[in-house]
Amino acid sequence: MNHTRQRSLWGEVWRRLKKNKLALGGLGFLVLLFLIAAATLVIDGAGGQSFYNNHVIKQNLRLRLQGPSAHYPFGLDEFGRNILFRMLWAVRYSLFMGTAAIIISTFLGGILGALAGYYGKVADNSIMRFMDILLAIPSMLLATAIVAALGTSLINVLIAIAISYIPTFARTVRASVLTIKEQEFIEAARALGAGDFRIIFKYIIPNSMAPLIVQATLGVAGAILSIAGLSFLGLGIQPPTPEWGSMLSGARSYIREGWHITVIPGLGIMLTILALNVLGDGLRDALDPRLKT
Repeated sequence: MNHTRQRSLWGEVWRRLKKNKLALGGLGFLVLLFLIAAATLVIDGAGGQSFYNNHVIKQNLRLRLQGPSAHYPFGLDEFGRNILFRMLWAVRYSLFMGTAAIIISTFLGGILGALAGYYGKVADNSIMRFMDILLAIPSMLLATAIVAALGTSLINVLIAIAISYIPTFARTVRASVLTIKEQEFIEAARALGAGDFRIIFKYIIPNSMAPLIVQATLGVAGAILSIAGLSFLGLGIQPPTPEWGSMLSGARSYIREGWHITVIPGLGIMLTILALNVLGDGLRDALDPRLKT
C-alpha cells in the first residue's frame, strides 16, 4: 500500500513537471551532458590514451587561435588544441564532480540536520552553531582554503566542495524534521516501539526528500561554478586536463586574438547552470503540494 502511494506521488510529480516545458528542456540538456560524459569514459576505456592524446591534448602551434570552421567547429585554443573535444571531455569533470560533491553534502548534511532537528536542545545547538560558523564563510572562500591546505588534486577539490555545501543541506533537512517529527505517524511509530534510528531513517528522512531534491539540484549548479572557479584560480583541475574553468583561465590572455577560446567555455558553464536552475525551479513547483495543476 505504501509503495503504491509512493509510486502515485512520484507519478503526480512527473505529471506536473511535464507541463513545465522550460524545466523539461533543462532536464533534456542535462541528460545529453551525462550521455556525453559517459561516452568519453567509454572512448577512453576502449581506445586507451590514444584518442585522448591525438584529439584532446594534441597541440598544433601553427594553427593556434584559429577560429571556428568546418574542420574545427569550435576552433583551436592558444596551443592549437581542438576546443570541441576539450569541451566534450571537460563535461565529465564539471558534471560528475559537481554531482558527486553534492551527493556527499546531501548525505552528510541530511544526517546532521535530521539529528539536530529530531533530538533538539544540546544536539541541535551544537550541530547548528557549527553549521552557522561554516555558513559565515563564503562557500568559495572555504573551498579555496581547504584546497590550499590539502593540495591540488581531484579528490581534494571534491572534498572541499562537499564540505562547503554541507551546512545548506543540514539547515534544509532540519527545517523539515522540525515539522515532520510532530506529526501523528511519528507518534504512532514511537507507540509501536520503533527506535530513534528507525524513525529517523525510515520515516523522517524519506519524508524530507522533496525540499532536499530541489536543494540538491540547485546545489549541483553552485558546485559546478565552484569547481570552475577553483580551476580558474589554478587550485582545481590542472592543465592539460580539460576543464571549463581552467580553459577560461588559460584563454583570458588571448581574448583579443581569439574570442572563441573564452566565449565557448563560458557558454558551456552558463548553459549548464541555466539548465540546472530551471530544472530546480520546475521540481520546486512540481513537489509543492499546494499547487493543484
